[in-house]
Formats: sequence, structure tokens, C-alpha cells
Amino acid sequence: MTEVKETNYNLLEKQVSSLIEDESNLIAILSNVSALLNDSIDQINWVGFYLIENEALILGPFQGHPACVHIAIGKGVCGTAVSEEQTQLVDDVNAFPGHIACDANSKSEIVVPLRKNNQIIGVLDIDAPITSRFTDVDKNGLEQIVARIEKQIS
Repeated sequence: MTEVKETNYNLLEKQVSSLIEDESNLIAILSNVSALLNDSIDQINWVGFYLIENEALILGPFQGHPACVHIAIGKGVCGTAVSEEQTQLVDDVNAFPGHIACDANSKSEIVVPLRKNNQIIGVLDIDAPITSRFTDVDKNGLEQIVARIEKQIS
């Protein structure tokens, strides 16, 4: 297995706070956060946000190759995170029922729901080119970063 450099999520959360503390525009916030995460997390090939619009997930700010634009709620890893209202940590996307292959190079994925006023408005989605890339440390760290975004936008 490829060695993965551990992410310092405490530092990353402070950097996110510094980037977004004076900002109210959702697109600006998500754009900067996706860029920061892309620069800071080892062994990933895509990071970004999908936002709910007309009862589907629509591609938002991201870093990486072009991606699927529309994802139905309940479909794929992103849609499942919304329908189940919880983070999805997938070691092998090819083993995930109904996985949507936007990038054939993606092997594992983590998706964290994003809420505003306790309603899911979208998801943070991160893909990796290796299987079993994400751990509970990543899950907890990314959930804290999303919580910081939620605090800013609520």
C-alpha cells in the first residue's frame, strides 16, 4: 500500500477559519476551502462540493479533473451521504453499490454532508487514487472542517 502522509487537521481547521472568518459568500468559502484541502491532503485526486438544487446534487467549487455535474439524491456515494444524512467513508468505490464513476482513477472516497440551519444543503466530496485512503482520523477531521463552514454560513 502507498504510504500516506498524515494530515494535521487541527492546523487545517485553523487555516480554514482564517480563510473564511470574514466571508459570507458560500461560493467564495467553498472555493477557498476546496483549494486549501487539495493543497493539504496527501494522495487525493479530487476535492470539491456538490450543492442541492431542485432535489439533486449539482457540481459546485472543486479542484481536480472535470466531474459529474448532476447526481441524484440517493445515488452514488454523494447521493447516499445526503439520503442517509451521514458521512460515507468508502475504502473501495468499485465495491460500493451504485457507485458513479466520474473519474476511473478514483479508488476510494469520503463524503461529508454540509448543513445550513440543520438542513443538508450539499456535500464535501474527496476522492483518492488508492484504495483504503481515508481513515476515521480523516473522517473526524473533515467533519470538524465542515462544522466550521456550517458555523460560518448559518
